[in-house]
Amino acid sequence: MSSTIAATDAQRARWERFRTGRNSALATEHGWLTLTSFQWLDPEPSEMELVPGLWSANGTTASLTASAADGLTLVESGEVVVGTISASLRDEESLMWVQFGGEDGKQVVVELAMRANKFAIRTRDGGSPVFTEFAGVPTYDYNPDWVVEGRFEAYPEPVDVPIGTANPLVDGVHRSVGEIVFRVPGVPHEIRLHAEEEKLGALNVTFHDETNGDTTDEWRKVFIPRPRPDGSVVIDFNRAINYPSAFTPYGTCPMPVRGNSVDVRVEAGEKIPQD
Repeated sequence: MSSTIAATDAQRARWERFRTGRNSALATEHGWLTLTSFQWLDPEPSEMELVPGLWSANGTTASLTASAADGLTLVESGEVVVGTISASLRDEESLMWVQFGGEDGKQVVVELAMRANKFAIRTRDGGSPVFTEFAGVPTYDYNPDWVVEGRFEAYPEPVDVPIGTANPLVDGVHRSVGEIVFRVPGVPHEIRLHAEEEKLGALNVTFHDETNGDTTDEWRKVFIPRPRPDGSVVIDFNRAINYPSAFTPYGTCPMPVRGNSVDVRVEAGEKIPQD
C-alpha cells in the first residue's frame, strides 16, 4: 500500500469516527432534534401552545404561574411548580427551566431564552418524530480533495459584524477575529471567509456555497483547528456540518457574514437532513 493511500485511509477512518460522534451528539435527550415550538412571551400572563401554565415577561425577568395539577417541575431540582416563579437572563442566554409529561414527568423540557432582548420559550419534546426517527445526517462521501490548505489572517482586534439569523425577528452579531484565505479548483481568485474564535484557539467559519438549497441547507459551518505559528491552516470541508436550524424551524442560528461564500459546489460534508 502506498503512503498516499494509507494516509487517505487514515483520514477516512478519522472522518468516520467524527461522523459517529456527530450523529450521537445530535441524538441526545432534549437536544436540537426535539424542538417543537418557539414562542415569544407577552407582558401579560398568557397561555402558550404545547405547555401548561401562564407565562409572561417584563424587562429582564420572565414569570410562570402554575398549579400542581399542571404537572410542571423545575428541571434543576425536580420541585413541583406551585404559584409564581421567575427567572432572569441576559441576551443570548438560555435556561432549561421546567419539565412535564410522559411517565416520568420529563418528556418535555421548556427552555427559557432571551433573544433580541426579548423572552421566548422553546419546547423540547422527547417524543418528537424528528428525534425518535433520526437515523443520522446524510452526507457526501469522504473526498480528500476537499481537505484544503490555507492561511489565517488575524485582525488586530475582533470586529463585530451585524448578521441575520434563521429567525427573521432576531438579529445577530458575528465576532470576526480574522479571515481564512484559500483557493479551490475552478475559482480564479482567493476566497476569504470571516472566522470566529472557538475554544483553545480553534476557528469556526459559517459559509454559503453553490450546493445550498439543492443538496445542502441554506448555509453550513466548518470548524478549523488552531492555526499553526506561521498562520497556515487546514480546512476539511468533509467536516462541514448543519446548524440546528436545518433540522427544526425553531432555531435562531446565525447566518454567514455577507459575502462569506465559496463560489463553487462544495460537495463535501453534511447534506439537507431527511424528512
